[in-house]
Amino acid sequence: MANSSQIDTNVETLSSMFDEGLELYNEICNSNEPTNNPTVQLNVKKTMGIFEQATRLVSYAGLFSRNEGIEEVATNDLRYFLLPALLGSLSLKLTSGERKDIIEVAEIYFKDFLTRCNDYSLSNYDFNNKKEEKEAKSELDKIKVSVNTRANKIQRFKEQKELKSRLADLKKNVENEHADEEIKRDYFITMLKLYIHEAVDELNSIQNEKPILEYMAAMKQDEKKPEPKRPVTPLKPIIITKDEVQKAVFGAGYPSLPTMTVQEFYDKRVQDGVFPDPTKKPTGSMSLQEASLAGVHLNDDEKEAEMKEKVVDDDDPEYIERMRQMDEFKDEHRRGWGNRMNRS
Repeated sequence: MANSSQIDTNVETLSSMFDEGLELYNEICNSNEPTNNPTVQLNVKKTMGIFEQATRLVSYAGLFSRNEGIEEVATNDLRYFLLPALLGSLSLKLTSGERKDIIEVAEIYFKDFLTRCNDYSLSNYDFNNKKEEKEAKSELDKIKVSVNTRANKIQRFKEQKELKSRLADLKKNVENEHADEEIKRDYFITMLKLYIHEAVDELNSIQNEKPILEYMAAMKQDEKKPEPKRPVTPLKPIIITKDEVQKAVFGAGYPSLPTMTVQEFYDKRVQDGVFPDPTKKPTGSMSLQEASLAGVHLNDDEKEAEMKEKVVDDDDPEYIERMRQMDEFKDEHRRGWGNRMNRS
């Protein structure tokens, strides 16, 4: 059995651990990042680990008992009632794993939280209410359930709004170093009442989500297996070799890679339409490179164009000077000046 000093040490560790976890929890809830962000998910799992360890310490210290009332619980211990509610909320933020498993774990946490709150007369949640709603068969019963559900939602919404406002005011007083025991106790109990409403809302959401997940699971089972996609042939490098001798050498060195000679490569390009076919007479204008590849001799006009192109490419000084003089002549003699047909 643990002695009093060990229990005191555990309580101090539990207090700092809970404060650390609650700070992380508030950061997650107030973050603008999407829930599936890797950093957010890492913080969610880290915070869950802290609260899980805190839950073990609460059990070890024996802080709660069903034989006592809420007035018998120490003020600083009231916040530990929140552990299952906080764990349930964090569970719903997880994005890895089966959603069905996630909501089942969260449901267990929320029900455990509400059960303990019922035991200490902090709430009166009716776990059989959902069963009665499902068993309502007549139209009159369904209308009654619908009206009661709507009325309960409106009532809870009003209470939640009032509790949030009251909690904000109490928080300012609690942060004051001179805050007395009564203010702190009122603050923690108000926080518990607010989380009770949130736990009820989360349980309702889980009950609505379950049929959807069951339907989706059934649809997946009924779906026919899709036809397997044809495997895409991966790209493979081609080693271009100069002749048959190199082909034999490189082919032996890299047996898994397709190899071809220069001639084979050229024939493949002709076949693919990349290079011109030398056996067919070309049509239309051709570049010098295409004509050379096709083995075609250019006519006089094309030869003149070829010579002109060569002179330009070689930056021939005589040609450049002649072109410059032609440009100057055109600048000084406008077109039509020398042929005015006796016009004044």
